[in-house]
Amino acid sequence: MSAQEFRLTDEELGLLPTDEDVRFYAEHGWYLSAKLFTDEEVERLEAASERFYAGHRDRTLPVRPPKLAYWEPAKGQVQRHNDYIHYEDDTIGRILRKPLLGAVASRLAEADEIRVFQSTLIFKPPRPEEQSNIVPWHFDRHYWATSTSERMLTAFIPFHDCGEEMGTITMVDGSHRWKEIGGRDTTSLHFAERNRDELDAMLEENAAFNGTEVRKVPVEIPKGHVSFHHCRTYHGSGANRSDRPRRAISFHLQDGGNRFRRFTRSDGSLVSYNHDVLVRRTADGDPDYADPEFLPVVWRAEAT
Repeated sequence: MSAQEFRLTDEELGLLPTDEDVRFYAEHGWYLSAKLFTDEEVERLEAASERFYAGHRDRTLPVRPPKLAYWEPAKGQVQRHNDYIHYEDDTIGRILRKPLLGAVASRLAEADEIRVFQSTLIFKPPRPEEQSNIVPWHFDRHYWATSTSERMLTAFIPFHDCGEEMGTITMVDGSHRWKEIGGRDTTSLHFAERNRDELDAMLEENAAFNGTEVRKVPVEIPKGHVSFHHCRTYHGSGANRSDRPRRAISFHLQDGGNRFRRFTRSDGSLVSYNHDVLVRRTADGDPDYADPEFLPVVWRAEAT
């Protein structure tokens, strides 16, 4: 994007988080935005997702990363997750790179630059009994052990009004400020690779370790609005008890200072992220988390 493309209209400037909103995010670890996407943009996201599920791709990944989340029809009526949707679908990618979204993230993270880190298209079928619909308590930083930044954040973007009945995202208020119980580097394993009861217990233990209680806040998200959360905020979601699918994108964002770092577990195994087999290399031979092909810039504050 050119500097001109990063500029906001006067109307968009009025939608940015206020100083009070930024303080709220810093204290609570999450924030519900104003209406950042028009109804037409959200409807285009939904239509593009249906084309994607029917087989449309503008491009595909050059290699398949080892832990890629990628629903295909043969997997049936489970919760669908499809990573790198911003790369494989141009319509979705363009809407996600809307400068206003990046500008909001920039304000919350207090960072001059915001880049894509990952995007996942999500479809939660209206099947309360389906166990894959339950997303256990976790925080995203655990899975980004190869990243240096502590300011990364996630934008959760539903394609419709999204409330408790649909299994909306639920935050554990203020949990991003907790100190962790040490010695468990298995937390770098994704929640899909871990026992749900263990994750529930870990949440309660960490709250007790910090002398506090677990306060769960389901975020009611109107259509076009976006829920943001800090990379260390515990969150999860419940079953979809409504009569229609819960459709959304989880859009993970990195600040401009984020870089790859080597991370080794206590058992000697190296942690890797899916990017590490895709992105270009730096002069030092490390994966470049600023690769514009896969991880483009969505906002630079100096352009305002």
